[in-house]
Amino acid sequence: MSRTARWRLGLGASAVLLATAALPAPAHAEGVTDYSIAVDPSAKGPAIDKSMYGVFFEDINRAADGGLYAELVQNRSFEYSSDDNKSYTPLTAWTVSGTARVVDDSGRLGDRNRDYLALGAGSAVTNSGYNTGIAVTDGVKYDFSVWARADAGTTLTVSLQDAGGTLATARRIAARMGGWAQYRATFTASRTSTTGRLAVASGTAAALDMVSLFPRDTYKHEPNGLRKDLAEKIAALHPGFVRFPGGCLVNTGSMQDYSEASGWQRKRAYQWKDTVGPVETRPANANFWGYNQSYGLGYYEYFRFAEDIGAMPLPVVPALVTGCGQNQAVDDDALLKRHIQDTLDLIEFANGPATSKWGKVRAGMGHPKPFRLTHIEVGNEENLPNEFFARFTRFRAAIQAEYPYMRVISNSGPDASGTTFDTAWKLNKDAKVDLVDEHYYKSPQWFLQNNDRYDSYDRSGPKVFVGEYASQGNAFKNGLAEAAYMTGLERNADVVELASYAPLFANEDAVQWRPDLVWFNNHASWDSANYEVQKLFMTNVGDRVVPSTATSTPDVSGPVTGAVGLSTWNTSAAYDDVKVTATDGSTLLSDDFSGDASKWTHTGTGSWSVRDGSYVQSDTTAENTMVSAGDPAWHDYDLHVKATKKSGQEGFLVAFGVKDTGDYYWWNIGGWNDTQSAVEQAVDGGKSTLMSKPGSVETGRAYDVDIKVRGRQVTLYLDGQQWGSFADDKPAEPFRQVVTRDAKTGELIVKVVNDQSSAARTAIDLGGAEVASKARVTTLAAAPDAVNSETATAVAPVTSTFTGVADRFTYTFPANSITFLRIKRK
Repeated sequence: MSRTARWRLGLGASAVLLATAALPAPAHAEGVTDYSIAVDPSAKGPAIDKSMYGVFFEDINRAADGGLYAELVQNRSFEYSSDDNKSYTPLTAWTVSGTARVVDDSGRLGDRNRDYLALGAGSAVTNSGYNTGIAVTDGVKYDFSVWARADAGTTLTVSLQDAGGTLATARRIAARMGGWAQYRATFTASRTSTTGRLAVASGTAAALDMVSLFPRDTYKHEPNGLRKDLAEKIAALHPGFVRFPGGCLVNTGSMQDYSEASGWQRKRAYQWKDTVGPVETRPANANFWGYNQSYGLGYYEYFRFAEDIGAMPLPVVPALVTGCGQNQAVDDDALLKRHIQDTLDLIEFANGPATSKWGKVRAGMGHPKPFRLTHIEVGNEENLPNEFFARFTRFRAAIQAEYPYMRVISNSGPDASGTTFDTAWKLNKDAKVDLVDEHYYKSPQWFLQNNDRYDSYDRSGPKVFVGEYASQGNAFKNGLAEAAYMTGLERNADVVELASYAPLFANEDAVQWRPDLVWFNNHASWDSANYEVQKLFMTNVGDRVVPSTATSTPDVSGPVTGAVGLSTWNTSAAYDDVKVTATDGSTLLSDDFSGDASKWTHTGTGSWSVRDGSYVQSDTTAENTMVSAGDPAWHDYDLHVKATKKSGQEGFLVAFGVKDTGDYYWWNIGGWNDTQSAVEQAVDGGKSTLMSKPGSVETGRAYDVDIKVRGRQVTLYLDGQQWGSFADDKPAEPFRQVVTRDAKTGELIVKVVNDQSSAARTAIDLGGAEVASKARVTTLAAAPDAVNSETATAVAPVTSTFTGVADRFTYTFPANSITFLRIKRK
């Protein structure tokens, strides 16, 4: 619980120089805390990989269709299906005037594009686009195309309009008699609108497919380009790599291909061969996140974009072990061999000469030169580490036999600790894997507490790729915690080789996951506070760590305090015989529910009632149904509960240390679809796992649950047997720093995070380094709850110059701030 005592450097009065006008005013400064930073410029810290920070693009939150992929027409090929989303039909996003029907027969455009629209004579269809409609800008050109077939020939009339009238002069296209052909037209918008509609009308009966509208001005390439503002936001980060395409898209669904032999599987894992070649030949697929993916943005577009922004491509391929709640190992050796060959073919597509089979496909798409792929990841967050690793080793052996220069990346499962994590890491170490991908989404407090996570990692073992992480929110307090954590990533650059925040994009009208780095709608995009943090670090990395030390904040933690609670998650459960006893033997709470439930306060969802002497939550679809009882000031007590699962997907949740609806601990028994149990801590609504073990709960069986709280030590018992014990005593240190050097510019980069409501007056000792008196300063400072939106930017960098730099000097870091000082060495 104790922290290192803070110390101060002995400084003469002439060396004490405070940053004043050059810095933003401290936010919510309630006092001043003294710190010290000592830098050793003569010591050699670890080198920092030039690709250390990157981005992870997954098609979640409509990041691709309706997002980075610039296509403005939704469901352009009439392939939407209830397999994608129960609410979908092949005419989702379309309205019909007259007669039209979607057809799946031998008259289709191609076998892998199964559906087309049969439009009756004198009829029209209108597309609503994404969000509020098709967004167009006055004076901007838009390129329309359609595949059409008309047995007798026809004239297609194509128009853009909104409720206010015409948005561009209509175009008439003569479709000749005969088979399928592609037709094109160009519009110039006559005014700006975010609610546009695209209509296609036919004079006689016609078949239509691949109805498309793109802005002419896409990111660097057209046709089939990327939305410019979103692509530019990624480019502005100067990422070292782009991980793609998943995520859960890679390790969920069928591993079969899209063919007649497989029954035209519509819920497939992401398979790269589906995503290259002409867009009209790319099959649609159900997206794991509940919508359709067209694959218009596929592997070719991905490789090309990574090259455009100077980033290393880092693709992820299926390992034939599903995750993300599915957790099945595919036992089909022929299918495994096919996927291994597909992976070898992917490397050939990226790197092979234009004369090779797959290099020729790449060249035919417009890129004869190789894409210089050097890293590839097999699998994603598999919960079955042994089954996964058996398949991973076969992928790795095949890849390195043919491409010995390739670095093959493994993973450690879906969380930062636990049985799966430990098993996976042992397998990876024993096999001398190059890189291991770790994923975790935690509370801000967890990130503050775990800055030292990689200090103790084996320097001779596999390197770490932190492929997905975030602190469960888009407020500045989340960015502050992530920034504090990133100083630890950089300090351990000899272990942590790569790192990427996740997810990258979110369409504000189609959100499956929060937080996200960049938000957008059909006409605008904006940076989150987390984006500003990532950008600050990614554009000021340096090439080597300069060893440094800093003092810490006095410890203010006390015992675990709080009331007690009961909850469920997609489960009906009954609770009885609740008793809380103080260490002196006195009873704090006793309830056998022989009467009512007046001692309990319902703060969650669900439906609670007293039935047959038990307190029962009956809604099997409700999540976090918390009820609580007792005093938030309680500490050092024993909690006993008798719990019985009645029905549903999971087990039961017994809470302790309950302060409010967003701050508590709970023992999640039979969670994650009744596959494991864990202790989780919620801080400001964000949860972190403190410990976990595999396990399930029997329906109808009564379990005795006992929790002993002593100070910050907690011991848990299930049916009288100790299940586990932990001490929540890691300090959430709010003052963190790291120093790097930039050999190219000759600068020291002092990076300081002050995640508290008081300014941090800090004595900085540069260890005798000869430096210029001026420093370039970049500061992010805002209220902890500040968020950026489409209309307001509360968190943005402020640049300034500080003229008081010396071998020893003092700098006051504002409250709730991240500050980078770039100091030129003489």
